[in-house]
Amino acid sequence: MTENVRVAVVGTGEWWGREHTRLFSRREDTELVAVVGRTRDKTEKRAAEFGTTPYFDLHQMLEEQNPDLVSLCLPNEHHFETTMQTIEAGFPLLVEKPFVFDLEESNRLLAEAEQRSLFFAINFNHRYAVPVSRARESIEAGDLGEIVFATWRFGGEAGTSEHAQANLIETQCHGFDMLEHLCGPIESVMAQMVDNLTGRGNSTMAIALSFANGAVGSLVGSYDSSYAYPNTHHLEVNGTEGRVLVEDTVRRFVLNRAGDENSRVWEAGYFNDRDRDFHEMFDKHLDELIPAFTRGDEPPIHARAGHRALQLAHASIESFETGTRVVTTD
Repeated sequence: MTENVRVAVVGTGEWWGREHTRLFSRREDTELVAVVGRTRDKTEKRAAEFGTTPYFDLHQMLEEQNPDLVSLCLPNEHHFETTMQTIEAGFPLLVEKPFVFDLEESNRLLAEAEQRSLFFAINFNHRYAVPVSRARESIEAGDLGEIVFATWRFGGEAGTSEHAQANLIETQCHGFDMLEHLCGPIESVMAQMVDNLTGRGNSTMAIALSFANGAVGSLVGSYDSSYAYPNTHHLEVNGTEGRVLVEDTVRRFVLNRAGDENSRVWEAGYFNDRDRDFHEMFDKHLDELIPAFTRGDEPPIHARAGHRALQLAHASIESFETGTRVVTTD
């Protein structure tokens, strides 16, 4: 491996595909060696924008460029085939969420990557928001005492996916990951969902959770809301001695202690553009991921976290369809 990590980006989407390309082209510890896309004009334009080589065939790119790391950012329902091709070719990789939609495909990807001992990371970038980092620090410091309940609410507009469970799998995966990141394993779920009320399948859901440590929780997610609404994302973790609030992921952190009417609050200061920027969470993830990769360590967020979020989503689907509580741990 050269001094800088040579990265190829697969995907030319206007939002996260462009973010992957932009970040790897500007970092001092990475070199963007290729962009792979399906549409010639779009791929050539993206490659020219960031000064790299366009490709329209994954295998040709892998053979000619031999990148150190492949970063995949594809349409949500089309992750499996290209991810598997990259794994079978033996290349370390970073993938976007959701991992995939199907549990069997998820199992196959993990097994093939493990067989080859590949570095296999997933971008659950919400973990790197300052309010979330501060929430985790407060929990680990014992500021909350014993966790008793946690609440996650996240709602906005639908994307392009036509899958009936798109919101649950491709967006609320962040909720499942975050709740376990802060509160430990979710032991069981029981779900209620709207049933094609707006013509978008089960686009809104309310899921009751129980954690292995005895705490309870709730997850409310929706594609029948709007990201333009204030406080579209709300996360609360409440314990016997205090609570933490995370508002709109990057906007605000609040710590309260039981019986104390004063609050400890974090919000980004006037010149602190980086910590208030949603997209910068990905860059902060890379600040840990690239050094881990160069050291030969496991990723800071392994693709197994994507598999786990998918397991919880499928358990919630089973709960809704059967009207029963579904256990999610072995």
